[in-house]
Amino acid sequence: MGFKTGIVGLPNVGKSTLFNALTRTAAAQAANFPFCTIEPNVGEVSVPDARLETLARIANSANVIPARMTFVDIAGLVKGASKGEGLGNQFLANIREVDAIAHVLRCFEDADVTHVDGRVDPVADAETIETELMLADLESIEKRLQGLVRKVRGGDKEAVQQERLLKAAAAVLEDGKPARTVDVAAEDARAWAGLQLLTTKPVLYVCNVDEAEAAAGNAHSARVAEMAAEQGAASVVISAKIEEEISQLEPDEAAMFLEELGLAEAGLDRMIRAGYALLHLQTYFTAGPKEARAWTIPAGTLAPQAAGVIHGDFERGFIRAETIGYEDYVAHDGEQGAKEAGKMRAEGKGYTVKDGDVLHFLFNT
Repeated sequence: MGFKTGIVGLPNVGKSTLFNALTRTAAAQAANFPFCTIEPNVGEVSVPDARLETLARIANSANVIPARMTFVDIAGLVKGASKGEGLGNQFLANIREVDAIAHVLRCFEDADVTHVDGRVDPVADAETIETELMLADLESIEKRLQGLVRKVRGGDKEAVQQERLLKAAAAVLEDGKPARTVDVAAEDARAWAGLQLLTTKPVLYVCNVDEAEAAAGNAHSARVAEMAAEQGAASVVISAKIEEEISQLEPDEAAMFLEELGLAEAGLDRMIRAGYALLHLQTYFTAGPKEARAWTIPAGTLAPQAAGVIHGDFERGFIRAETIGYEDYVAHDGEQGAKEAGKMRAEGKGYTVKDGDVLHFLFNT
């Protein structure tokens, strides 16, 4: 199960620098994590999770395999992208393929780095891209509504539902708000997702600041954080320059460098975790002598579907899941200790997997 976050931004905001640092860091990770560049602008990275190393130590696992996320460096955007200006068509096509958007915003002053609009205003930059996405959505909705007319007249229930949802999206877009602000009923969720509107994608604002401001941010990033809070979005502060330097250091050297700067961890780790949270993802673990592994699932996933992430046969033949909470696994020094303490549970098909569960699936072949 792959989850893609697209990295977007106007020219000269540090977008490609961040992506290159992210992919270099990923490539330098432990050999047992299979980093791959699927295309020149796509990279897979591990999701930082200290719990996995703890489980591996307790289970004496030979291999440690973290959960993964995919980041896509999406073509640059200029005003008029919704009409195909610049690389607009490519940009919009790539956006449709990702699950979330990490929007890199310039929050640093540097006379030597030209801004496309001749000023540093991250909130205005965010509005530029949001506007282009909203215009593209409106154009798409108009065409789709025209295509539904005959089916709606014929009483096609699916078409009637689509028309209703498209008109609801158009109403908020025409009011200058993204489609993700529409209040969608549970029974409409599937059809709504099928519309694949660009402005339904969750957004993470990435504030690119100078090295000296990486720990506390600045006035620009504070404005972005305020904007994100109003939108129900998320934001993180990162210095692309620092991340670029870290990506070229050995792990021990990188840790010392971060400590000197007063940073607890790399900004890219925060960015990856924020993307993970933005998509409402969670982790369950499998642990044994062969390997300790983290598996990514959407929050609310039932046990059979969680098993299916490992292999389809696990879901089809699901019998039960032997379940130990992470804290119980650690407190009782592993599976046997947890079992003896009565902390292992047998959960059936209706069990909703919790973040941190350590699972062993039983299934019919």
